[in-house]
Amino acid sequence: MRSSRIAIYSCFPAAVRGLSASSTSMQASAMSPAAVLAYNNLKGLLRQVSALAEVEGILGYDEQCFMPPGAGAARAAQKAALAKVRHSLATGDSMRAAIDGVRGRVDELPDDERLRANVRDAIKDFDQEARKSPELAEAEARLESEAFGAWQAARAASDFALFLPKLKEMFELKQEVARVTRPAVDEPYDGALDAFERRMTACRLDELFGELREGLLPLLTAITAKQRAEPDVDAPHPALVPGEVWSVHKQEALAREVAAELGYVFANGRLDVSTHPFTGGAGPTDVRITTRFSDNWADGFGATVHECGHALYEQGRDVSEEGAGLPSSATLSMGVHESQSLLWERMVLQSRAFWTYAAPKFREHFEHCKDVSDEDFYRTYNRVAPGCIRVEADEVSYSLHVILRYDIERAIFCGEMQVEDVPAFWTKRMKADLGVDVPDDAQGCLQDIHWSFGAVGYFPSYTLGAVAAVQIFQAYEGEVGKEAVAEQISRGQFVPLREWLRKKVHRRGSIPGSPDALLQEVCGEPLSVKPFLAYLKHKYAELYCLDM
Repeated sequence: MRSSRIAIYSCFPAAVRGLSASSTSMQASAMSPAAVLAYNNLKGLLRQVSALAEVEGILGYDEQCFMPPGAGAARAAQKAALAKVRHSLATGDSMRAAIDGVRGRVDELPDDERLRANVRDAIKDFDQEARKSPELAEAEARLESEAFGAWQAARAASDFALFLPKLKEMFELKQEVARVTRPAVDEPYDGALDAFERRMTACRLDELFGELREGLLPLLTAITAKQRAEPDVDAPHPALVPGEVWSVHKQEALAREVAAELGYVFANGRLDVSTHPFTGGAGPTDVRITTRFSDNWADGFGATVHECGHALYEQGRDVSEEGAGLPSSATLSMGVHESQSLLWERMVLQSRAFWTYAAPKFREHFEHCKDVSDEDFYRTYNRVAPGCIRVEADEVSYSLHVILRYDIERAIFCGEMQVEDVPAFWTKRMKADLGVDVPDDAQGCLQDIHWSFGAVGYFPSYTLGAVAAVQIFQAYEGEVGKEAVAEQISRGQFVPLREWLRKKVHRRGSIPGSPDALLQEVCGEPLSVKPFLAYLKHKYAELYCLDM
């Protein structure tokens, strides 16, 4: 995912269907009829809220892909009105009564972990949303549409000043939302983080990102020194250099072919083009992805695989009676979601084995690649080239882009930075960490869509996802065998990995309660940057002949 959150809950009839057979068979003697009735009532209301969230998802997808440019004001009003209705339903008297009916009574319900997760998260979400007034919910939705339009204009003109007024409003509003909805956090930015990463705090991110930056900077320095000393060490094959020879139509045909072979079900989705690739739609039966194509073949191909990773997660979510349209089926955190997209993009696509599978396809679609070897594709795709654009960054420098954005967000929330100072700070930090000169605002602080639609606190999820992706993939290798996994990938046999992820991650939804708890289940340890750093150092020491 690069820019937009998919609808939180999947589509399902709003009528109460009652507890599943598997639920009712458990500990029937401990069940309270009143508690069961309250729970069934709660499920019906949650599914109504879910349906409205899915409508918001479709409106958002249309806004970024198809909406006429002159419809911005009307769309802002539509989204604001819908947000107010959804907020009223999610926090109204009926929902409050349903929540009160199950609060503190989970022991009187069947012993089903999905049911417990539904109750736990419904109470948490209600308590947070109920603290927000309908006016604040409406203001959020309206500002997100208005700010998106301002960002588009500012990015097109490469003029941060055009976005500044709305961006200031956005940060002020998100600080208010964080304070109102999560008053118990240590600092307001923890509230912004919690909207995307359950139980994550700025204090812990400081530790994780500090260790990560300390490990990445020497590796990046060693690689760039090698490149200066030996310019040919990673010179791309001439046929793989971006240019007009890379037909956009052929790129799209190849992207669709590979997406289908990875397991993306087009009958329940679609592939479109947008300025910023993202995954959207309305739950497991309607999962839409976008990408972008240019004369840089790697950009569009990589974005498609990345978004497919998100889509496979969504299409694999639990649609059982205790999952469909309910909190237990929702993503645990955006970092977990990113772990799935980055696992397919980095651990699969950027592996040597993948190019044994993919290089013949490129040679078939693009005549000028007929003499390019599998190894040429692998080395060219994994070339380290620090640049301005986050979504085009290599995996060594990528996290440094994320840490920059995290530092800016937290500094603004803490009052240590003014929004007006963002461009200057951005330019200085990019030079210090990546050795890159930022030529203009469009390639600097205006490149990302996130702040324009209110995703303040989202950026850390990208790197948390990258870290978790290594741990999860290595857990799969541990079960199946490293050589066996490489053989599967080289043959295009993606079903075993996809189904393993479906069982271990996708269908687990929010049941574990936190990303650390999920990783403990899958990998036997909580989130740790050590495997990630070890993976990068081993891989790039071999690629660049480094003595590390």
